[in-house]
Amino acid sequence: MTERVPPRRPATFKLTDPSVVLIDSDDSGPAARPSAPDPAPSPPPRARVQLAQEKEHPIVAPKAPRSIINPRKGFGWGTLFWSAATGLLSLAFWLWVSKLVEDLFAQSTTLGTIGAILAVLAGGSLAIIIGREAFGLIRLARIEQLHTRAARVLETDNRAEAQAIVRELLKFEHPNPQLAHGRATLTKHLDDIIDGADLIRLAERELMTTLDIEARALISKAAQRVSVVTAISPKALIDVLFVAIAATRLIGQLARLYGGRPGALGMIKLMRQTVTHLAITGGIALGDSVMQSVLGHGLASRLSSKLGEGIVNGMLTARLGLAAIDLTRPLPFNALPRPVLGDLVKDLLKKREKEE
Repeated sequence: MTERVPPRRPATFKLTDPSVVLIDSDDSGPAARPSAPDPAPSPPPRARVQLAQEKEHPIVAPKAPRSIINPRKGFGWGTLFWSAATGLLSLAFWLWVSKLVEDLFAQSTTLGTIGAILAVLAGGSLAIIIGREAFGLIRLARIEQLHTRAARVLETDNRAEAQAIVRELLKFEHPNPQLAHGRATLTKHLDDIIDGADLIRLAERELMTTLDIEARALISKAAQRVSVVTAISPKALIDVLFVAIAATRLIGQLARLYGGRPGALGMIKLMRQTVTHLAITGGIALGDSVMQSVLGHGLASRLSSKLGEGIVNGMLTARLGLAAIDLTRPLPFNALPRPVLGDLVKDLLKKREKEE
């Protein structure tokens, strides 16, 4: 209990007295007196035991886990072998060339000079050919990437990705003068369209419409040419060779039409992908609609003749061209209708009837 302080008796004092201290009325009373800081509250007994244990055994904060390093993949011995073998063959070839030039110089200065010039021209031409092949493969890879990314945007409706695709497509198709109007329209409305899928559809309508019409014309001409030649050729070997040459030429034309510039390696890649695409989709077999078109034109009795063989070869060439469009077109079919084999067959049959 606190002791009771007795009240102070009244007294008089002078304001000039140095012992008198003047204070404000708000700070009067015992609260105005300076007081010592309150001591820290004593912890309860259980807290005291815990503090003592922490002093004896301090708690160390756990370290952040280290990043898990992915295990290294196996060493590519096959890649190392082919790289080393290619380098060795290249060294052997250049050693043979240098020795040949030295022998020519030993025979005559004129022969040595001619040999050195020819070696330099051959090396420069080889470097240019390799560069063109690499450039063609890179453009084909870009077309495939654009096609895949555009198909993903049509599903996710990502506007930022759609704008990036359209900008890259504008740069990719810039050398084609036929698409000048479409490029101007896309550039004007690039930031106005909110939905990413709608932007991809607009790009398809503006850039692919003209190219699709020309691609269909190329396929129809190639199919008609194959149909005529195989109908009049006397040997089956000539038919096979001409169909292979026509199909290779058609695939190259379609690739260049849509912006690709394939070289020899690029054409081999496209042919392999086209055949694989046909095998996966089952497009080699003739569909019911195609057979109905053939039968509807009164050609059922001629299917066993050379004319029927020519029509079948033409339809096969057209099917190869349609598969090549799917591989060389930078945007998937969504806003525009996909070319159908039945329409191409009708054009082929009409052409045949006019020739008869």
